[in-house]
Amino acid sequence: MTRLGLIQTTSYDTNQKGIEQVAKNLKKLGKKETEIVCLPEQWLKNNEISNFDSEFIEFKKIAREYSMTIITGAFYKSTKEKTSIISPIIGPKGEFIGEQEKIHPFDYEKDTIKPGTEAKIFKTACKFGVVICYDMVFPSVANVLTKKGAQVLFSPSRIVKRGIQPWKMYVQVRSLENRIPIIAANVENHKFGGNSMIVDMQEDDRVMNTKIITLNGETSHSVKFNLEKYEQSRKNRFSDFNKFH
Repeated sequence: MTRLGLIQTTSYDTNQKGIEQVAKNLKKLGKKETEIVCLPEQWLKNNEISNFDSEFIEFKKIAREYSMTIITGAFYKSTKEKTSIISPIIGPKGEFIGEQEKIHPFDYEKDTIKPGTEAKIFKTACKFGVVICYDMVFPSVANVLTKKGAQVLFSPSRIVKRGIQPWKMYVQVRSLENRIPIIAANVENHKFGGNSMIVDMQEDDRVMNTKIITLNGETSHSVKFNLEKYEQSRKNRFSDFNKFH
C-alpha cells in the first residue's frame, strides 16, 4: 500500500507565510506516513522563483524527515534561453530529483511560456507522472505517462471558480481512460475554486466508475492505495484499442 496525498492552499500575504502554513500541513501528512504529496499550480504570491533551493529549504527538511516526496506545485522559471512553467519535485532524501515542464501553456501564458516537450516518469514510493493544470485537457499527456509506466498521476492546478465543473470532468475521464488514480490539487480563494480531488476507481461487474474525495477550504488529505490492483484492468483497457484512420 502507498499513501498519497495533496494540499489545498489559499491566498497568502507573502511567499514565506505561504510556505510556513503549507509546511504545517506537510508535517501533518508526514505524521500519517504519507509518501507523496502534491501542491497546486502557482499557489505562492510571487510565482516566479529565482532559487528553488533557498525558496523551499523548509520543504526539503520535511521531505528528509518524513521520507516524503513533495510535488511543490508549478511555477515560472526563467533562464537566458527561455521562460517555462515547471513542477519541481523534492525526493524523500530532501533533494530536488527533477522537474516536469508544462506542455500546454494556457491562454495568456502562450505569450511568454515555451512549451515542454517531454512527459517524464519519476520513481520514489511508486512510479508517477505530473500533469500540470491545462495539460489535463489533452488526452495524450495522461495516456503517454500511463503507457510509460506511471502508476498514479499528480496534477498541480489553478482552476478558476467557473472552470471547476469541466475540470472535474476532465480529471475523472483521464482516470477512466487510463485506469489510473489521479490526485489533483487546486487553490481556493476569492478567484480560484478549490475542490481538489483524489480520484480512485471501483469496478462493478465489468463497469468502472470513479470514487472521489473532494477538499473544501485550506486543508490536506491522504489515502492509501494498492496501486497494483489497477494493472490488469489497465492492460485490458489498452488491449481493446483498435487502430483506425
